[in-house]
Amino acid sequence: MSVFAAGPGPIDEIQTREVFANFGFFELALFYLLTAVAIGLFAYGAFRRIRKYARGRRAGRLTMPFRRTVVRTAEIGANATIGHRYPMVGVAHFLIFWGFIVLFIGTVILTIDHDIVRIAFGEEASFFKGTFYIVYSVILDTWGVAFLAGLAYMGLRRGLSRPRNLDYKRAEEPPEGYSRAQFVRGDWLFLGLLAFIAVTGYLEEGARIVASDFPDFEIWSPVGWLVGRGFEAIGVDAAGPGETWRHVLWWVHSLAALGFVAYIPFSKAMHMLTDFGNLLFFDEGSSRRLSPPVEAPDHAGYQSLEDFTWKELLDLDACTKCGRCHVVCPANAAGAPLSPRDLILDLRQWADQSTSTVSILDREHRVEPTGPLTVNGDGTKLAGDVIKQSTLWSCTTCMACVEACPVGIEHVPTIIQLRRSLVDEGSMEQSLVDALSNIASQGNSFGKSSRMRARWTKSLDFTIPDARKEPVKYLWFVGDFASFDERLQEQSRTLARLLHRSGVSFGILYEGEWNAGNDVRRVGEEGLFELLVEHNREALEAARFEEIFTTDPHSLNTLKNEYPDFGASYPVKHYTELLRDLIKSGEIKVRPLGRKVTYHDPCYLARYNNITRAPRLILEAMACHVKEMPRNKQGTFCCGAGGGRIWMDDSGLVERPSENRIREAMELGVDYFVVSCPKDLTMYSDAAKTTGNEDKLTVIDVVGLVAEAMDAPEPAMASEAGDVG
Repeated sequence: MSVFAAGPGPIDEIQTREVFANFGFFELALFYLLTAVAIGLFAYGAFRRIRKYARGRRAGRLTMPFRRTVVRTAEIGANATIGHRYPMVGVAHFLIFWGFIVLFIGTVILTIDHDIVRIAFGEEASFFKGTFYIVYSVILDTWGVAFLAGLAYMGLRRGLSRPRNLDYKRAEEPPEGYSRAQFVRGDWLFLGLLAFIAVTGYLEEGARIVASDFPDFEIWSPVGWLVGRGFEAIGVDAAGPGETWRHVLWWVHSLAALGFVAYIPFSKAMHMLTDFGNLLFFDEGSSRRLSPPVEAPDHAGYQSLEDFTWKELLDLDACTKCGRCHVVCPANAAGAPLSPRDLILDLRQWADQSTSTVSILDREHRVEPTGPLTVNGDGTKLAGDVIKQSTLWSCTTCMACVEACPVGIEHVPTIIQLRRSLVDEGSMEQSLVDALSNIASQGNSFGKSSRMRARWTKSLDFTIPDARKEPVKYLWFVGDFASFDERLQEQSRTLARLLHRSGVSFGILYEGEWNAGNDVRRVGEEGLFELLVEHNREALEAARFEEIFTTDPHSLNTLKNEYPDFGASYPVKHYTELLRDLIKSGEIKVRPLGRKVTYHDPCYLARYNNITRAPRLILEAMACHVKEMPRNKQGTFCCGAGGGRIWMDDSGLVERPSENRIREAMELGVDYFVVSCPKDLTMYSDAAKTTGNEDKLTVIDVVGLVAEAMDAPEPAMASEAGDVG
């Protein structure tokens, strides 16, 4: 089956079909004219989009072009991102993706043979015959069926199953007159057009085979042959109306195909191109290593289209509204007014209105002419009006949306750039203002004197070395919560005793340590972040150590991934990686505990830094019976504390993310909920109380279990070669 199928014509020993059989000059001229118009409309629509991207800033995504192209193209070809956690959708999309490409290539081959080879070298030079034609027919007919099967699955899933991620309901109450019916119509139009083109192609093929009186070699077009027999059964034959049917169906199929070409850049169909580009230039490290603010003399953060990078503008067009980010977002699950999908679509409409690049067939529709997304030149603010402040402050920066997105959209950096604009104008909750003020004046969010940072060590029966005064192997960057929160200080002391007992050489910075700044930066306070980096960099330079370890995954992320940009590059590991290594080497010996546990992966450990194996190896070493959470490892669920949310009011949430997580754990029938982050220990201990499960589920840090298991003389875990955590 070809997208532009040919007519019957004379059949001879070369086994082929004549292209444009029984076409007059007028029909040929009309077809080529319509082809030129369709291509022109496509080029015009594509140019408008490219012109929009060109208004964006540089993105630095052109490094290692060969490796990037090879790796990303392989992922795209395998539809790996589409099938991530949605295997059947991945299979269906694979069939649609490759079915479309094969049919498109078939059309290109036919065009090259007819419009180039034959014209340039004569009819005898044609390769579209014999064995080539037979193989061509088999491949296209087969992939056409696969193409339709994929479309059928997607249509049934959307029409019958209606999964939550395909529900276009907004996260917050929409304005009066708001509707997303146009989204739904656009989705069905896209699916319907593709199916119509494929079906009419088979119908035309069947009519052509009937009109040619079933030549033997056309049996290699099996679907067309069966369709032809169907036509024959209802009285359509070569001697009757077969040629008329063939002629009409040829035009119906061809007009639909040309119309689709023109439709692409003005509709959801454009994702076939934008998604390839977006995945090609996707940077999985953009959230863990943020870019600095826009260098503008009059503002910080994003306030105009020119503030965005071209990749971020491409992000907006790449969104297919699949809703995967929507259903994994902890803020959305908690009832906060944030949906990553809505945010991207709102920004897309704003960008399209700003550049008059409106996708007429696939745009969000508002009845009122001056709705929140209307660019009216009267001082409408991007952060605050187009995207509400409450939406931006709801984000926990957990990166679940980025990890779930199958087309490489980087939501978190865009949200933070918009937050920077809010911080610049002082649009923040008072509790957040207070926390940032405390950090600026004392180096910690608790507002306590920096001289009190190491007070938790006073009750130890040994002195932790000051790494600024004597050399140590490991520098422990303790973090604010593990240093100042009285509920967490005992965990810090437990780890200190454990390391001291094992003979590990470690020290701390005492008052020299300030907040690492990870959450400060993700709040949008770049100036304060840089101040913290400068202070900590000087403290680190004054210390003598080989490696840094930290109990705080948030500190881990910024020390490991962001400090190197400021001249502070050191080996950094999480304390679970250190404990794993010490257990493997025999420096820490543990006995079997046999506890029934589940382990919660912190977002900044698992999703940001891909550390999931180390804590599980520790639990295995203690012979704990680990039952995995349904959402685990890189697919973990957020506690709700990240991105500065721990400093903000969450009383308006329907259910806190931490409470959602505890309810999930309770269904597993375990006794211990194991964490490896100070914030997690606080959030989940509170959630166990508020959900009434405090007596049924013990929230405990990994180090608490290790300390309990350290009485036996022999280690329980053999060394595992090649483990990288």
